[in-house]
Amino acid sequence: MQRSSYSILIILTLLCYGCSSSDKPSATIAPKSVPTNPGVQDPPSQNKPSEEKPFTAKPEATAQLVNARTNKNSSGVRLPEIDPLEVEGNLTVAGSSSVFPLSKVIYERFIAYGYAGTIDLYSIGTGAGFNLFCKEKKSDITNASRPIEEEEIKACTANGRTPVEFRIGSDAVAVVINRKNRFVNNVTTKELATLFTAEKWSDVNPKWPNERIQRILPSSTASRFSLFVEKVLNGKDKLLLNSPYSQFTDDDDYIIQSVVANPYAITFLPYSYYQHNADTLKAISIEGVEPKAETVENGEYLLTRPLLMYSDVNTIRKKPQVRAFINFYLTYINQEITKVGYFPLSQNELDNSKMKLLKATEPEKAD
Repeated sequence: MQRSSYSILIILTLLCYGCSSSDKPSATIAPKSVPTNPGVQDPPSQNKPSEEKPFTAKPEATAQLVNARTNKNSSGVRLPEIDPLEVEGNLTVAGSSSVFPLSKVIYERFIAYGYAGTIDLYSIGTGAGFNLFCKEKKSDITNASRPIEEEEIKACTANGRTPVEFRIGSDAVAVVINRKNRFVNNVTTKELATLFTAEKWSDVNPKWPNERIQRILPSSTASRFSLFVEKVLNGKDKLLLNSPYSQFTDDDDYIIQSVVANPYAITFLPYSYYQHNADTLKAISIEGVEPKAETVENGEYLLTRPLLMYSDVNTIRKKPQVRAFINFYLTYINQEITKVGYFPLSQNELDNSKMKLLKATEPEKAD
């Protein structure tokens, strides 16, 4: 009998793994109306008793079998055929809270297709995920909403890990306002910067109301905070942190409800969060460009970012279950990603990720 239920745990405290402010773990909790993750949790730690378990789901071996032959790709690079029912062994996936809902969907499909092992799945933020993967070597796969940084690559190398990047999709950060706001539909990049640093709407445009701009924003540990600062404020995060009438929180549910309740409020959200709350929120175009599939894929929309996952070459070679899960992920990602609210890869980009997996699985050449 297929078992689809699993426990839900919510993190109360996240530890910083010696990262810089932009690499601290994100405590973002998805709003209730979004396809949410099962929980945000503490990763394995040497300081924790070994008997403590993370969010874990272990399906029964008799899970309903669906044809999972991966050689039935409609086009593009074909990965080796696998059957999840035959995959043995456990694995750990940790990292970005933005990628988490997508990994959860793929994981659930992996179970439905017969996988009977255990996957420990953590949503701890991109920076904390790289720390767990590179420095502590306690995860097999790390999810990320930004490319790995030089210092993180060095940490991996120092611990004998060679990270392999797989792009799995794209995300857009939407600048959103209350749907009752009738005076703003589009802004220039310069106006956008002013919107998030000025005191009043009329400071941005004298035709707009002489009302305070109420900003309800994610904390500086959120990856979208870093994206916004980089793209709009030239990397000067203090401009945003010191902006008047601004609140900072890790609770996305609170952010959304606050904007819904105030016609003069503004924030920026992952596009999927906006999409699932579009009946009460309105997205602003930037330089006349709306956040949508075409503008995200071609890079025309300003606030875009990649969705990525990383593994290690030796881990891929030595752990068949890790190799099989990545194989399955890349095979079905474009069938699932739009359901979560993200943007699928073009065939060329998807083929590139598949080729990286094929290369990583090649036998190690003897000296």
